[in-house]
Amino acid sequence: MRNIKIFLKPVLILVFIVAFLSCKDNKTEKAEPEEAKAVDTTSAVAEFEPFKVIVIKHKVADYDKWRKEYDAHDSIRKVYGISHYMIGRGVDDANMIVVINKFSDVLKAKEFSVLPNLKDAMKKGGVTGKPEFFYYDVIRNDPTEIDQKDRLMVKHHVKDFDAWLKVYDAEGIVKRMEEGFIDRGLARSIDDPNIVTLVFAITDMKKAKTNITSEAKKKLMMDAGVEGTPEMFFYKIVD
Repeated sequence: MRNIKIFLKPVLILVFIVAFLSCKDNKTEKAEPEEAKAVDTTSAVAEFEPFKVIVIKHKVADYDKWRKEYDAHDSIRKVYGISHYMIGRGVDDANMIVVINKFSDVLKAKEFSVLPNLKDAMKKGGVTGKPEFFYYDVIRNDPTEIDQKDRLMVKHHVKDFDAWLKVYDAEGIVKRMEEGFIDRGLARSIDDPNIVTLVFAITDMKKAKTNITSEAKKKLMMDAGVEGTPEMFFYKIVD
């Protein structure tokens, strides 16, 4: 009996140590998810910061010829604080081009748009007709990479931006997705904040064209305070 007691003492001690270590490990395991959760919180996506863009729209005789001149003019753009952002070609007319560039100084951007050097470069590149220049504050933007390259740019004038935005947001992202649109950007004109431009990615071109010109959409725009006929341009991102 005495030998059994002597034998049990080390065993009991060993069991106690194992139990203690197991409890400690369990506490550690419970703490790990909390630590991971804390890391996930701190690594959240940074808040969106508005930026400015210049939108240039024009037609060209030959895209490749024009693109060569556009690329060659990059050093001049940089001097004026302008950086390349996107180039799109019209869906219905591939020689109708839209260029979107970022900038920080409005005066410099406007000075750039009237440069004789830019006019010469456009002429050399085969730009036909009068180019259109628009300056915007981008207040919403989704830069997430997606497979869809087709886009719709809608530009319209509204009576009151806040009232319009309320109706637009009430329509909702899900509803627009059902109609073939994915929200990508929202911008207000720097020269007239009631000029609003929207950019959508297109998931179904036929459906999108039908819905954007439907009576229901026209009524929604009217209820939101859209004035006049919206300008719409379907294009495909090439760069």
